Amino acid sequence: MDIEYIKYRFTFIKDTIKNTCMYRILRIFVISLFISTSSFAGSDGQNELSKESNGQVKDCFEGINRGIFAFNQVVDNIIVEPLAKGYRYLPAPIRNGTSNAISNLSLVVTIPNNILQGDFGLAGKNSGRFLVNSTIGILGLFDPAAKIGLNNYEKEDWGQTLATWGVGEGCYLVLPILGPSTVRDTIGSLTTYMGGDAWYNITVRNDTHYVSDFDYYASVATNGIDFRAKNLESFQNLEKNSLDFYASVKSLYLQDRKKRIANSDDITETMDDSDWEEIETQ
Repeated sequence: MDIEYIKYRFTFIKDTIKNTCMYRILRIFVISLFISTSSFAGSDGQNELSKESNGQVKDCFEGINRGIFAFNQVVDNIIVEPLAKGYRYLPAPIRNGTSNAISNLSLVVTIPNNILQGDFGLAGKNSGRFLVNSTIGILGLFDPAAKIGLNNYEKEDWGQTLATWGVGEGCYLVLPILGPSTVRDTIGSLTTYMGGDAWYNITVRNDTHYVSDFDYYASVATNGIDFRAKNLESFQNLEKNSLDFYASVKSLYLQDRKKRIANSDDITETMDDSDWEEIETQ
């Protein structure tokens, strides 16, 4: 059989699959796999956390949520955690550079949300940070912006913006692979796939010659692995010491979301999103 014909048929089949709904679902599944680890992380695992007020967010689908939560734990144990452990063996400069680049990419979502929340000063500061680190910092691998005072920023997302606009949380949800969420945050997450993420737009939505789908998936996967690797011990401690791991994770997630929405300076005890250098010098 002619080789060129085989190549033609392969390309035709690939393009056909690519345009189907199943392919789109598969892409979201792959992205979700690694985003789930950035939703929460453990620390000392004190059971009192699960008993604290969470702002009266109702767990309308607790039975289903617990089943999905158990499934997500299996995925984490089999795939995400082993990858995170292997990631820790990389040299510190590589891990630091990776964290810097990921944080820099997150600004393409943070900046428009700063604007929509009316925080124009912070939007300008973050824009300057993105510009400096993307150029002088070599695509964000280094963080020269911090040395000139552009280092005080918080990540913002579409769920936080909806909250500032007065949209209520709705019911608490546990999404397959994605992990903890609420109805409001789930709607906010969907904004990414509707043009709300510039990085997603130029890699996945649009056909460009410089970046591809793989670049987006690789960055999202690395983000999840990097965050999970920073929190291996704390996550294990929470799971080990919690009488109800599901309830503890729910409480921690809701606490963290409330603090992020309020732009509180307090840090959720179980969240560790600091740099590798800071972790290693403690």
